[in-house]
Amino acid sequence: RAPGRRGGEDGSRGARRPRVTVDSSKAKTSLEALKISLRQLRWREFPFGRRLPCDIYWHGVSFHDSDIFSGQVNKFPGMTEMVRKITLSRAVRTMQDLFPLEYNFYPRSWILPEEFPLFVAEVRMMKDSDPSWKPTFIVKPDGGCQGDGIYLIKDPSDIRLAGSIQSRPAVVQEYICKPLLVDKLKFDIRLYVLLKSLEPLEIYIAKDGLSRFCTEPYQEPTLKNLHQVFMHLTNYSLNIHSGNFIHSDSVNTGSKRTFSSILCRLSSRGADVKKLWSDIISLVIKTIIALTPELKVYYQSDIPAGKPGPTCFQILGFDILLMKNLKPMLLEVNANPSMRIEHEQELSPGVFENVPSPVDEEVKVAVIRDTLRLVDPQKKKRKDPHLSCPTYPLIFPAQFRSLHAPISSMKDKQHKHHSLKLSLKLKFYLKLGLCQTLEHVPEANEEPLDTGPADRPENDASRSPEAALPSLCLKQVFPKYAKQFNYLRLVDRVAALFIRFLGVKGTTKLGPTGFRTFIRNCKLSNSNFSMASVDILYIDITRRWNSMGIDHKESGMCLQAFVEAFFCLAQKKYKSLPLHEQVASLIDFCEYHLAALDEKRLVCGRG
Repeated sequence: RAPGRRGGEDGSRGARRPRVTVDSSKAKTSLEALKISLRQLRWREFPFGRRLPCDIYWHGVSFHDSDIFSGQVNKFPGMTEMVRKITLSRAVRTMQDLFPLEYNFYPRSWILPEEFPLFVAEVRMMKDSDPSWKPTFIVKPDGGCQGDGIYLIKDPSDIRLAGSIQSRPAVVQEYICKPLLVDKLKFDIRLYVLLKSLEPLEIYIAKDGLSRFCTEPYQEPTLKNLHQVFMHLTNYSLNIHSGNFIHSDSVNTGSKRTFSSILCRLSSRGADVKKLWSDIISLVIKTIIALTPELKVYYQSDIPAGKPGPTCFQILGFDILLMKNLKPMLLEVNANPSMRIEHEQELSPGVFENVPSPVDEEVKVAVIRDTLRLVDPQKKKRKDPHLSCPTYPLIFPAQFRSLHAPISSMKDKQHKHHSLKLSLKLKFYLKLGLCQTLEHVPEANEEPLDTGPADRPENDASRSPEAALPSLCLKQVFPKYAKQFNYLRLVDRVAALFIRFLGVKGTTKLGPTGFRTFIRNCKLSNSNFSMASVDILYIDITRRWNSMGIDHKESGMCLQAFVEAFFCLAQKKYKSLPLHEQVASLIDFCEYHLAALDEKRLVCGRG
C-alpha cells in the first residue's frame, strides 16, 4: 500500500471506531463529574437509558438490576452491605485473629448490642491492669452516614442503651486521641480506590485525594469538650454548617484541601512521605483482602458462573486518619463516596446556592474519567493482538537483537540489508499493536515503548481524545505488589471451599447437607470427630450467627459462620501451631483431597 493511502485508511478506520456508550439513567449522584468525564473522553451518554445494551452502566447506589446481561456495571453486588460498619469490623477482626500485627491499622472495636457485656468486661480489665489508662470511645451507628448519630463517651455506662441501640445496632471503637494536626486542626483523608476486578484481584489507588478539616482547634477529649463535634468529627457534612468553615478556591487552604498539598507540607517539614504512601497502600490492599471473600459469595449469587451477566468495577472511598507519628488508621470504607463537585453557599439567611468547588472537581473528575479509561471496552479490543492481526508472523527476540549492533560490526552488505528488512518489519508489526508480544529493544534514536496502561496513547490528538488527556491519576497496586500480600489471602481460599459446596447457584448460605459433604469429601471426620459431632458443630454455630440478625432471607450457614467452623476444625486438627498456620495447613489438606477427588472423577468420566 502507498503510505498516503494507508494513512487515509487508518484515519477513516479511527473515525469509524464506535463510541463507548454509557447508561447513566440510574446515576443518582456524581452526575456533573460523570458528564464532564464523558465529554473529555468523547463517549456517548444515555441519561434516560437505551433499548440496546450499553457498554457501561453507571449506577448511583447499588448493583441490583436484573435487566443487564452484558457490559460493565460500576457497582459490585453486596458491596454496600460489606462496608457497613459492623460487617467491615467483623471482616477485619477475622484477619486480626489470623494476622494481628499486619491488621493493627484498625481501632479496637466492639459490636453493639451483642458484645456490650464483653465491651464492659474488657474495658474494666484494661483499667484494672493500667490505672493511668483514660480511654475515649466513639460510637457509630451501623447504617449511619455523614456523621449521623456519632458521639463520644468516656465510659461504657455512657452508651445510650435506651431503645436506640436495640433498634439501631452500632460499632463502638477506641477513639484515636493523638491525631496529626495541621494548623492546630484535626483532619482526615478521603482516598479513592478502584476495585477493577475481583477475580483476578485488581486494585488501583488515586494519586491524590481530599483532606477534610475540623473547624475548631483540636484538644484531647475531656468531659467538657466531648460534645464539640466541630472539634472531634471530620465529616464534611457536619463541618459545613460551622461558622468557621472556609470555602477556598485554592487546593492548599480552606476546610477542604487536596491530600497532595498536605504531603507537600509534611515533606517540607522532613517527614518520610514515601513511607507514608507505602503504609497507606498496604492498608488499602489489606482491607480489600479482608472484604473480597464475602464479596465473591455475593458475586456468584447475583451473577452465577455460566449465565449471561455484566462484569463489575467500583470506586470506593477510604477514610483514613493520620496519627501524630504518621501511622495511617482506617476509619471506614464508603461504597458510594460523594462525587459532587459543587457545594452549597449561603447567599443570605436561609438562601443557598450551589457553587463550583475547584478542589472537588480537580480530584473527583480525574478519578471518574481515569476509571472509565481503565475499563474502556474499546481499548481491550484494540490491545488484543488476536483482534488486530491474527495472521501476521511474529518476530522473536533472537531475530532482531542483532539490529542494534553497531554498523561497523556488520561486515557485508547482505547482513546490512537483512537488518534493514527486519527493522522495517519490526516497526510495522509494532504499529499494528503487536508490541505486547515482542521483547523490544529500542534503537539509539528511538523513543522506548511506554507500557503504561494509557500514559502514551497510540493515536494522535486529532484522532483520539486519549492523546489530549493527562496521564492516569490511578496507580495499580495489586497485582503489582501481590507477592508481598498473597500470604494474607487465607480466608479467600476458605471462601472458595464454601462456594464449591453451596450447591444451588444463586444462594449465599450453606445447608447442613452441603456442610456434611464438605466434611466427607475433605476427609475431616474420624473416630474422634464423628458425623454426629459435625451436625452439632453446624447447628451451634449457625444458630448463633442467625441470632445476630445476619440476613434472615435464607436459612443456613453464612460465610462468617463457615469461617468460624473452619477455624474450629483447624484448631482441633493442628493443636500446636499458631492460628494462621493451623488454618493454612487445613486449607492445604482440604485442597489436596478435593484435587484428588476431581482427578478421580475426571478419570471415571473418561472411562
